[in-house]
Amino acid sequence: MFTEYNNLPNNSRVWVYQADREFTVEEIEYISAKAILFIDNWTRHGDDLKGSFTIKYNQFLVLVVDESFNNVSGCSIDASVRFVQELEKELKIDLMNKMNISFKDGENINIVKLSDFQKFAKEKKITANTVVFNNMINTKEDFENNWEVTADKSWHKRFLV
Repeated sequence: MFTEYNNLPNNSRVWVYQADREFTVEEIEYISAKAILFIDNWTRHGDDLKGSFTIKYNQFLVLVVDESFNNVSGCSIDASVRFVQELEKELKIDLMNKMNISFKDGENINIVKLSDFQKFAKEKKITANTVVFNNMINTKEDFENNWEVTADKSWHKRFLV
């Protein structure tokens, strides 16, 4: 059951999918329509899930579920992964590559392979003050407060010199 993102509690569970490129305006409209339809039909063993989504920086798709309404199950998580994989095929975009790392360079968002991120850190092109996207967060509250942080406040700090 689709619910507006702002109406979900802070302890709602979150999954962040980063695209390997920006979405076009048409793709955002398409993703939004498909996400509402998916969430409206998203269930856990036949019980409705209360969920939402948001798109950030035209490049990140974030799915959110209020687990105080109903917990997600393995099957419902599998359904969301299939939904994202469908979007990947239809839009010819990569949303599930966990080896891509995103960071900000001014107002630009860069997505690079993990090996390049490590190289940039060694070369001090990426520093403790570089803003990174911590896609490993688990809750809406973490998404709001700890998703977009400096590298020294994220798991990315292990690569800093």
